[in-house]
Amino acid sequence: MTRWIELDGAVNVRDLGGLATAGGDTIRTGLLLRSDNLQGLTAADVDLLVSEIGVRHVIDLRSDTEVELEGPGPLTREPEVTVHRLSLFAEGGGLTDVDADTSVEGNGIDTDKILPWQDRPEEGGHESERSVGHYLGYLADRPDSVVSALRVMSQGTSIVHCAAGKDRTGVVIALALHVVGVPRERIVADYAATGERIEAILARLRSSPTYAQDLDSRPADTHLPHPYTMEKFLSVLDERDGGPLGWLRRHGWTDDDTTALRTALLA
Repeated sequence: MTRWIELDGAVNVRDLGGLATAGGDTIRTGLLLRSDNLQGLTAADVDLLVSEIGVRHVIDLRSDTEVELEGPGPLTREPEVTVHRLSLFAEGGGLTDVDADTSVEGNGIDTDKILPWQDRPEEGGHESERSVGHYLGYLADRPDSVVSALRVMSQGTSIVHCAAGKDRTGVVIALALHVVGVPRERIVADYAATGERIEAILARLRSSPTYAQDLDSRPADTHLPHPYTMEKFLSVLDERDGGPLGWLRRHGWTDDDTTALRTALLA
């Protein structure tokens, strides 16, 4: 089930409500949303999200540099809303913001080093395999952000976003859906649903100097979210960590956290 939310200032927004778990429960509508960049929301968009749907928490997975270049977004001005900055990049050390900020003249930012589609050293050239490497890199770089993001979802209606709402958002949402018991095939289908909006997503990102050059350096079809990518990512967690819950527990997630998330989201 795909519940698209039509906004003027974002093109990849959907409600996870309606997804069923293996145990017969259902994620309640209006509690967990996923999105692309929220920077361009109009006043009407903000009213829909905050006043009608009741969004109270924004989980912003963008890097510090993205926020600096793009801006924090209009939801930061809403007193009812708490914005949680939870970058999935290391934000310190080699090839991240601290290194970039001290090595580039002018605005002090080397966007080649910190934007979401830049390659990490990895064996193999297949785009899906490359994406799996990125996804595992998010977990290696910022397990604290991943765990915190899932805990925020237990606190009230939340919207999770990055730039495209595909990769970083896809990883965090996949883990949350696994925790509440959504079957893997439905997790993969939700991840792949972003492909329905990929042309609009890329057009929107190309309108921003922050992302345009990087996007144009790769063919458009390499940005499609292939089901194989999410299947492989979750399979690696199965083999390496005993599954997503095993990985989460290794990084501080508890049975109480699982209970809180399931209680908050499921009907």
